[in-house]
Amino acid sequence: MIGFTTKAMNFEALSERVEQRLCELGHLLSGQFPMTQREVIRGGKVVGVYFCVHGPRSVKMTAICDFKKDQIIFYGSDGIRKESTPMKFKTPLAA
Repeated sequence: MIGFTTKAMNFEALSERVEQRLCELGHLLSGQFPMTQREVIRGGKVVGVYFCVHGPRSVKMTAICDFKKDQIIFYGSDGIRKESTPMKFKTPLAA
């Protein structure tokens, strides 16, 4: 779970931010398509989160939140890296 990472963050805000940007990159309406999330584990520790928006006609827009580098990497439906932005979520987790 995200709560076991060394950095505290508002996961809900992170998830919304990632979904909104992925939908912008894919020219999709935000909130209209399901988004899945999976933990990225290396050496038994959670080092990031993988997000995937499942659009129409099997289109998938993905992003990786890398906790070690404090950045979010966005990928297009073709699997090519589109952009990366710094994570700015240093606020405590919402209870």
